[in-house]
Amino acid sequence: MNKLDPLLTSSYDFKLPEELIATHPVEPRDSARLLVYERATDMLTHTYFYELEKFIPKDAALIFNDTKVIKARLYGTKESGGKVELLINRPLNAVETNVYIRGRVKPGTKILFDEGLYAKIIRLHEDGSRDVLFFTEGKELRFEDLLPIIEKIGHIPLPPYMQREDAKEDEKDYQSVFARNEGAVAAPTASLHFTQEQHQRVCRTFKHAFVTLHVGAGTFKPVEEEEILKHPMHSEYYDISEEALKLLDSDTPILCVGTTSARTVEYYVQHGKKARGEANLFLHPNNPPQRVNYLLTNFHLPKSTLLMLVASFVGVEKALGLYEEAIKEHYRFYSYGDAMLIL
Repeated sequence: MNKLDPLLTSSYDFKLPEELIATHPVEPRDSARLLVYERATDMLTHTYFYELEKFIPKDAALIFNDTKVIKARLYGTKESGGKVELLINRPLNAVETNVYIRGRVKPGTKILFDEGLYAKIIRLHEDGSRDVLFFTEGKELRFEDLLPIIEKIGHIPLPPYMQREDAKEDEKDYQSVFARNEGAVAAPTASLHFTQEQHQRVCRTFKHAFVTLHVGAGTFKPVEEEEILKHPMHSEYYDISEEALKLLDSDTPILCVGTTSARTVEYYVQHGKKARGEANLFLHPNNPPQRVNYLLTNFHLPKSTLLMLVASFVGVEKALGLYEEAIKEHYRFYSYGDAMLIL
């Protein structure tokens, strides 16, 4: 393979056969496949997720993201009768919410939903997102008061590449067994492989702690700039627990369960050690991790910041080589797909 420039978006492209895109999870969750890569020995092992504990270094502490996916996709109509699909991205403050809307709208447009809920567009952004206020009975809603309403009328926001509507099973399948804090519009997918039993077992065996990073829709946004550093990295709210802070401030080796945990830990370390706030850290080969030692992750989209994050651990050539191996061995890709452990 020719030497690839880690700062060019084209270096992160690969061809994925469509049949390897997972549209449903395997049952049980921990029967997903697991590709283990040991950097020190350049050794690859093909195994299954239920064997994970055998490979975790004995002195490592695991950091989990306990965010919970909300029913962020809403179907409504404009007052004129035109149909509209709205995807909540993230709250901006107590009452304003950033969203994506399929359908043309302008500031002042009202979108009507079931349960007496309606949204009013207050501003448009160049990135295609919109800011809205939500109301019921003419009263502005705070984000925490919106959540029980969308739990009734909203839909699980499956990623667009699944090319299907959400089903009842997705309410459970697209949520980790330890999801606790509502606010994500995409699942931290490496977490989806844990059954309740395996998670409890791992937590009994290894040091562990939780962070919360509310994953936004920007996580799926492909890098469209020719040079990756020109990509406007999305920002997401994070909160690091006291237990996690103690581990991060120690010299314990850290294994992050998922790219979202890795971004949270590295943002904390690289940006002034703030326990909560907005994280917009872009990890790539020229900005490798400083605190995270090991990574558990799924297989990601071409030209995505998530693949670039994987390359920050192993380099772009090795990342693509591992993906080639996964394709050759018919691993399942993306959110409901198989996993990889980088040691």
